[in-house]
Amino acid sequence: MAFCGVLTPRAFGDLNKEIDALLHSAGVSDLGWRAKIRVTGSDRLRWLNGMVSNAVQSLPEGQGNYSFLLSAQGRIQGDCYVYRRADDLLLDTGRDQAPAVISHLDHFIIMDDVELADVSQEWTALSLSGPKASQVLATLGFVAPEAKGENARMHDVQIGEVECTLVEGQSQYQLWFAPKHVLAVWETLQAAGAAPCGLEAVEALRVFHGIPLYGIDIYDRDLPQETAQKRALNFNKGCYLGQEIVERIRSRGKVNRQLQRFTLQGVAPAQLPADLQSDGQSVGRITSVAALPGAGLLGLGFVRVEAVERNAAIAYDGGAAVPATGK
Repeated sequence: MAFCGVLTPRAFGDLNKEIDALLHSAGVSDLGWRAKIRVTGSDRLRWLNGMVSNAVQSLPEGQGNYSFLLSAQGRIQGDCYVYRRADDLLLDTGRDQAPAVISHLDHFIIMDDVELADVSQEWTALSLSGPKASQVLATLGFVAPEAKGENARMHDVQIGEVECTLVEGQSQYQLWFAPKHVLAVWETLQAAGAAPCGLEAVEALRVFHGIPLYGIDIYDRDLPQETAQKRALNFNKGCYLGQEIVERIRSRGKVNRQLQRFTLQGVAPAQLPADLQSDGQSVGRITSVAALPGAGLLGLGFVRVEAVERNAAIAYDGGAAVPATGK
């Protein structure tokens, strides 16, 4: 199926078994829909630090973090992971976002020694997720050092006969390598104990964990604090594009709407986004839906904070939506 502008497998068999592997064992899935943008030049650290919402200049070499790209009005123009390497910075984002991200960043290269290059064709990637993912890697000879901090960490590893960059995050591993090796790495990970998982299972877990995706849940009208993604914001890094609005929201102490996970009591919406109603008024939208064994039908989307705080009844065309933080 098409996802973020790229064809990717929907499923490999029993969806519930794939979800179970990601929740309780280990699963390998396709990340070929991710793009890579290389940032080079002597000014790259200072310049990019002023362009994204998280810290870049203080990011240790070999590590990465999650950021938003904002407009001057503080609206989210895209998101990415920024990885610092010895000779460049590498931005990891959705392939459907890459042209807009490059255009947005390129507009602000004035007198800076900075160059941008889409190097997506040099890489593909697989995700290895689940509580036993580290055991799969250990079977293949890699034991991760003790994790420190919240940043993603990069390691040079060999999976079978293939040289890879392993990115160790909070909830998953990613393996980056040349596209010609995808079948070899895929089969090696399965032989070591990882179950093949398609996009439906991966998306179900994304909704379960309340992680938004740009272009599906987040758009260019949304503000950073509305997304509940505190990991994307650094309040000690100095000036960056859109910072004034972010700081104003922080000083005010709240937003009027926020991303929320819902339990959906009814049937899945006929189409997304689906309008949320309370007392005859629109109070938000459902943007993603997934069904998980034992958890039922779940939704992800934005809702007015006051509707959640007063425990209002919230409905959509198909049933009732109960916020995860609701009483």
